[in-house]
Amino acid sequence: MPIYGTALLAACLLIGVSIGKLLGTLVGVDADIGGVGVAMLLLIFSSDWLRRRGLMSPPSESGIIFWGQIYVPIVVAMAASQNVRGALGGGVMAFLAGAVTVAICFALVKILARAGRSQEVSR
Repeated sequence: MPIYGTALLAACLLIGVSIGKLLGTLVGVDADIGGVGVAMLLLIFSSDWLRRRGLMSPPSESGIIFWGQIYVPIVVAMAASQNVRGALGGGVMAFLAGAVTVAICFALVKILARAGRSQEVSR
């Protein structure tokens, strides 16, 4: 049941965002710096800690797995939309840097896939 992992996810998110805002304040930026990443790490470490100590019931574990799997794509989508808005507002150079990076990544996918296939054949 996904609802069982919600409390742990919410606690990790609140703590992570608070740490991110604190980091932003320490650096002198009025923003959350890495709060969502800290929250994800907290979710991973806390769920592992609970699992190792036998404090997690099977429904809670399946709920945490569900939220862990759905959490990452949502965060990536949110960050990507912010990056696109920032690039468009930042001018042509920021947009070109992003476009070149994406093109290089697309090219590397094919090369890495080919290299992975050749390693499987040689085994």
